Amino acid sequence: MTAPGTPAGAPAADTDDLDVEEALALVREPHREPRDDGAVHSPGGPAVRQPAERHTATPWPHAREIAARAARTTRAHGRQGTADGPAGDRRAPVSVPLGDALGLVLAAPLDALTDLPSFDTSAMDGWAVAGPGPWQVREEGVLAGHAQPEPLTDGVAVRIATGARVPADTTAVLRTEHGRTDAQGRLHPTREMFHGQDIRPRGQECRTGDQLLPVGTLVTPAVLGLAAAAGYDTVTVVPRPRAEVLILGDELLTEGLPHDGLIRDALGPMLPPWLRALGADVVAVRRIGDDARALRKAVTASQADLVITTGGTAAGPVDHVHPVLERVGAELLVDGVKVRPGHPMLLARTKEHQHLVGLPGNPLAAVSGLLTLAEPLLRTLAARPAPEPYTLPLKEAVQGHPYDTRLVPVVLRGDHAVPLHYNGPAMLRGIAAADALAVVPPGGARQGEEAELLDLPWATAGIGVCFT
Repeated sequence: MTAPGTPAGAPAADTDDLDVEEALALVREPHREPRDDGAVHSPGGPAVRQPAERHTATPWPHAREIAARAARTTRAHGRQGTADGPAGDRRAPVSVPLGDALGLVLAAPLDALTDLPSFDTSAMDGWAVAGPGPWQVREEGVLAGHAQPEPLTDGVAVRIATGARVPADTTAVLRTEHGRTDAQGRLHPTREMFHGQDIRPRGQECRTGDQLLPVGTLVTPAVLGLAAAAGYDTVTVVPRPRAEVLILGDELLTEGLPHDGLIRDALGPMLPPWLRALGADVVAVRRIGDDARALRKAVTASQADLVITTGGTAAGPVDHVHPVLERVGAELLVDGVKVRPGHPMLLARTKEHQHLVGLPGNPLAAVSGLLTLAEPLLRTLAARPAPEPYTLPLKEAVQGHPYDTRLVPVVLRGDHAVPLHYNGPAMLRGIAAADALAVVPPGGARQGEEAELLDLPWATAGIGVCFT
């Protein structure tokens, strides 16, 4: 029996005993596959095209710019506030506990609330000593978390722990491994010492009121640690954009094997975690089916910043997205993008503070729509900086579309990007093994040619997922 996703005529493969490289070799296996542009492509030959259609869609780079610009307008309106109540200022900065701030962006500077350290502290376990040695060791020691100890006098030392307050008049801290005691119990240094050695003086890192981090800083685990050390319980951040997912299509199953013309819904399980990895708070996932009235009701009732629909963006008999957008008075910002897969995607402004991204129903085409329109919009709403673009040479040539950009799943191996050939619009086998998507310009790319890469969100989101 041929394995699912295996091209017609190709031998079935048992991958249970394959290592990662062997499995990836199968994913990279050349084959002919249908595209969502009506052509059939082969890595070794030209496309067999249907009659050419007029290409009036938005170029791929421009579509991403439009999505980011739309979000900037929304953020500006959110900061100003409007007369329509809480929804008008929902993009205004919020104060959140440190435990909820990871991945958000600072909306106010992180200024030092105290000196750091806030008192002279020992940098090492050892002895606090006063004056030149040898020293008579005081019986009681000094531990971290205790009140100010008794001052020292010349010729006296006291045991001290890392992080403990240094007694007044201390000359230096002698590390445990750098001291010895003689038969009379006096402490001697075993190497040369200098004044202030292994003491962290008060205010060494910052003084009260110093700016530690500016507005726009991404809150990482290290930022949380710094904020806590500086005395913060909460931080002021740009709120996480809220997203709602509307799953369209009567043909979708939520469990079991496909049967009787019904297929499993891949987007319902995939989109919410993908959107979370892009920084969104997914407030709802609703199954609408092919019901125009239900779709209109869901769109008009939604209070999310971003509504995501799946399928229904073309002009078929049950493709209701365009008619519904027209009926609700939405402003269509992007109606089709010159990218494969995913060219029927769209972006609309449905309310002053809300946008809708219509994704194609094919799974990889939907991924293309997410990274083309949803990613820049969500990133800009959250005030996160755009990732620095980077390129790598392609390990193999990639067939291009005559007019459109192609997004092709790749794995990164050393200093090359290796294309994965299970990349048809309905296929997830390639993207499930991928590290990134290569941006292939119209006409294709030669072996060794540099290609821009789009990282997949789990590569930087810290969610602990590895797909290779």
